[in-house]
Amino acid sequence: PANRGALLTAVLVSYVLMGVPAGFVSARYCKLVKEQNHFKATLLTAIMLPGVISITFFSVNAIAWTHKSSSAVPFGTLVVLMLLWFCISLPLVFFGAYLGYSRDVISVPITPSALPREIKANQEWYLKTWAAMLFGGILPFGAVFVEMYFILSSIWQHRFYYMFGFLLLVFVMLVVTCAEVSIVLCYVQLCAEDYRWWWRSFLSSGST
Repeated sequence: PANRGALLTAVLVSYVLMGVPAGFVSARYCKLVKEQNHFKATLLTAIMLPGVISITFFSVNAIAWTHKSSSAVPFGTLVVLMLLWFCISLPLVFFGAYLGYSRDVISVPITPSALPREIKANQEWYLKTWAAMLFGGILPFGAVFVEMYFILSSIWQHRFYYMFGFLLLVFVMLVVTCAEVSIVLCYVQLCAEDYRWWWRSFLSSGST
């Protein structure tokens, strides 16, 4: 709280430096699934998430500019953020992808069949995607609901939030809970002989 910009600066620097492992993991999985367009996959890794966040942030900031709000981010800061993205984060993602493509393909313990297995048409209701998203999001949300209440109350009532150590502990608990929920729901789905676990493993905890 004494240095209000320190936390945001640390988050931005950490995200920029994480471009190397992001590109590396993306390249490794592209080789695993035999994706031919390596450049497209790497470029989407570098611009998909920050692009959505940037469009949302710039739209909100443009509204603040039109209303001449004091909370609007200056134009120079926006230029610095764009330089961090295109001059540092983007090259680091491509460097990580180069390291990933230079490695051997990930070896899996089984030999997948060329023909997809038939999936049962009338599945139970709890095996549907919407059910996995509903039940997979309730438990992690319940784990962080109390802390989110205090954070949002501090923002709405213009107060300082001091418990950053406790917030970090809650964040770690959220990550662990999301991982465990995704593992359990994927296991239930695979036991029902439904091999379409890729997106559902993300959506089940991503609905938090």
